[in-house]
Amino acid sequence: MTEKQEKLHQRIEEKFKAIDQNPDVHLEGLIWAKPITYWDYIQTDALLNLQTQRTTLPDEMVFIMYHQINELLFKMILWEIDQVASNDNLSPAFFSEKLNRVSRYFDMLASSFSIMQNGMETEQYLKFRNTLTPASGFQSAQYRIIEFASTEAINLVDNRFRKDFEANASEEKIYEHLYWQAAGKDHHTGKKNTLITNFEKRYKKMFLQKLVDYRSTNLYTLYKSLPIEAQKNPELVQAMRHFDKTVNITWVMAHYYAAEKYLQPDGKAVEATGGSDWKKYMLPKYQRRIFFPSVWSDDEIAHWGENI
Repeated sequence: MTEKQEKLHQRIEEKFKAIDQNPDVHLEGLIWAKPITYWDYIQTDALLNLQTQRTTLPDEMVFIMYHQINELLFKMILWEIDQVASNDNLSPAFFSEKLNRVSRYFDMLASSFSIMQNGMETEQYLKFRNTLTPASGFQSAQYRIIEFASTEAINLVDNRFRKDFEANASEEKIYEHLYWQAAGKDHHTGKKNTLITNFEKRYKKMFLQKLVDYRSTNLYTLYKSLPIEAQKNPELVQAMRHFDKTVNITWVMAHYYAAEKYLQPDGKAVEATGGSDWKKYMLPKYQRRIFFPSVWSDDEIAHWGENI
């Protein structure tokens, strides 16, 4: 063997002996293993068979694939955020790099809404959407987890009730007053519509656990745990501001304008598929969702989501 081959063989032996495995068995296995192909690695066939239309209308396929792409990007976002949450030696450079990655994903999501806004015929959409009731894009569990992972839960409480909450309020109380409950909950009676009832039946237990898990490892809490000098790091502050604005204003408004085109075509709002009050919980200036309040001035917070 060449010197390079000897070193590789030595590293292979060290790797498998470290996990109490016989290196020769694994090396022999390579003889029978098939070479990897792009389509096997990416699972192309499986991926392209995940689109099932409920109607014969062609533009429904655009709608399905677009939302599946969103969910893949949400998974990428959580992948990056959780690397920050699990880092025991968090530095401003590492923090900034991960936030910038997440922001690029959300920049892509925001700009991609033109696919939804201009890529479907309104007439087709208004027909196939009737087969989706009571489902709604509102029911993206991954997006809710991204919110839990990004900020302290108190910042996700409906703006109408936020000032009355204590920072140590129980997860159950916070959950019942999250801003998106406004999409289908009567806070006077406590009654929830089918949209939220179905959503909670599937995910509420997990959501409550995620609120616990991220209580001390959400991005904002981790940021505030850094030394003051690190918190003032210009690159980190800029990364946090960009992430916050992109998620809570730019992307939300891109979503809002797309919804407005189809759900308010003649100036009169149409009810969303899940029956949600989509304007009430989406508009940033109404809910004032801000992940990282301390990186914004009082004036910026006071006019959050305005003039867009």
